[in-house]
Amino acid sequence: MTKVKIELNGQEIMCESDEYLMDIARKHHIYIPHLCQHDRLERTANCRLCIIEIELNGKRKIMTSCNAKPVEGMKVFTHTPKLFEYRRINLELLLANHDLNCPTCPANLNCKLQKYSGDLLVKESRFNGARKMLPVDESSPSIRRDNNRCILCGKCIKMCSDIQTVHAIQQHHRGFDTVVEHSFNHTMAESSCVNCGQCVIACPTGALTERSDIQHVIDALNTEGKILIAQTAPSIRATLGECFDMPPGRNVTGKMVSALRKIGFHRVFDTDLGADITIIEEATEFVKRLKSKKNLPMITTCCPAWIKFGEQFYFDELNHMSTCRSPQAILASLIKTYYAKKLKIESKDIILVDIMPCTAKKFEILRPEFSGEADYVLTTVELSKLINQMGIDFVNLEDEDFDNPLGESTGAGAIFGHTGGVMEAALRTVADFLGHKDFKNVEYTKIRGMETCKEATVEIAGNEVNICVVHTLGEARKLMEQIKKGESKYQFIEIMACFGGCIGGGGQPKFNEEALKKRVEALIKEDEGKEIRKSHKNPTALKIYEEYLGEFGSEKAHELLHTKYYLREYK
Repeated sequence: MTKVKIELNGQEIMCESDEYLMDIARKHHIYIPHLCQHDRLERTANCRLCIIEIELNGKRKIMTSCNAKPVEGMKVFTHTPKLFEYRRINLELLLANHDLNCPTCPANLNCKLQKYSGDLLVKESRFNGARKMLPVDESSPSIRRDNNRCILCGKCIKMCSDIQTVHAIQQHHRGFDTVVEHSFNHTMAESSCVNCGQCVIACPTGALTERSDIQHVIDALNTEGKILIAQTAPSIRATLGECFDMPPGRNVTGKMVSALRKIGFHRVFDTDLGADITIIEEATEFVKRLKSKKNLPMITTCCPAWIKFGEQFYFDELNHMSTCRSPQAILASLIKTYYAKKLKIESKDIILVDIMPCTAKKFEILRPEFSGEADYVLTTVELSKLINQMGIDFVNLEDEDFDNPLGESTGAGAIFGHTGGVMEAALRTVADFLGHKDFKNVEYTKIRGMETCKEATVEIAGNEVNICVVHTLGEARKLMEQIKKGESKYQFIEIMACFGGCIGGGGQPKFNEEALKKRVEALIKEDEGKEIRKSHKNPTALKIYEEYLGEFGSEKAHELLHTKYYLREYK
């Protein structure tokens, strides 16, 4: 890479010649507004909001900073009076064809269009364009699409097509009639959408948001004669604080539990326990497959968006998927059976709300085989809204612990929340199961990190096991094509649909990669601080097997903790 000298707002700096000017400015603490740029997507400069003035060889011109690179001797100006005026005009044109009822928008106070309008003092639009009121698509249990708030930035399309390779949405028609929708006017529920919510994370406005269940939960909280239970996913504790202006990666487990009790939940359980039991069953299943050399590679199945992706596009390869339920589904099953039995009540007397990082979990609880278990799913963002609605001062809450008997977990359960965590947790247990002893090594660092595809060969009790960890469905598709052609060299694969795993889920606060790294660090730190770091050593899990399930992988365990998959067709 070549170093070049440029002038940025009058200050001489050295930078790399292949960096983009927007990124260079950001490194020097200068933020250039933008609506269509995303670090993991092709830079198309659609929104034209990131314009800058540059001077080179005595000539001055305006260009977009998101896709322009520096040249030796270039002078860059990011916030001149001319740029302010042009950006205001651009925003006014967008607002002229936008639903301006911001207080009722699901993205209110978390919308870039709203933020920039305030920053640039845009109080009204001078342009009176034609307006169309388009129907809102609420057919999906996970995602709500409101084209009246769409600015045609194209990020959702590129995320769905280029990163996830699902191709559920496209731009249709031309000019003023252009809209983002599904093929042949089908609804989101009818389309190939896998509910991952990465389009929601990418959307800068309220055009794509999670399908809210907040009011359903409030109604449930006011239902007499019911026991209200919440379970919280591993990654939530490392992300919820961001919704209350706390720094990324702050572990807020205790405050989260306290808030849920103040909201009105009678019990708060830890999905990390479900993760530990998932690992016990998954490791048992993998050891059997490894010894028999059948249905390898085995693929993890904690991610409902990945499962739907597999059911839609790779039905003939579903024998490679583990039959284990996700941690959420496992704990939901045990709450409505094992725990209800301990309380001597009917399962219908329990209302279970799952607090998840994932919009696809809203779809997962509707799978027929999970009927009657979890009642509602709230995403991280929805929980933050509920906390605010209840008037709770989250930041100043005292820490509280999860309830027993379903609140005890290990470090292995904690790391489920980030990419590679499920594989690392599984290997800790697989090693002990294959070696018939308690191995001291519990860290498999080769599969940590944010690379979208990580592979390693690990030696476990004399067995060389080729493993692979991927996140994003585009990477998953590459692996599945290898398996389909009989070219896969792996025995064990972890797949997560979202970038970074659950910490980057569609129901999480919007993030950049630096925030993701902080979230990962928080979960690893929690793992390292746990006295027990192997799932099969969890005393509560062992007690559940002893009292209720029998042996690992027993018939009862398969009935309650495993599932099956279906061919899914879409239009």
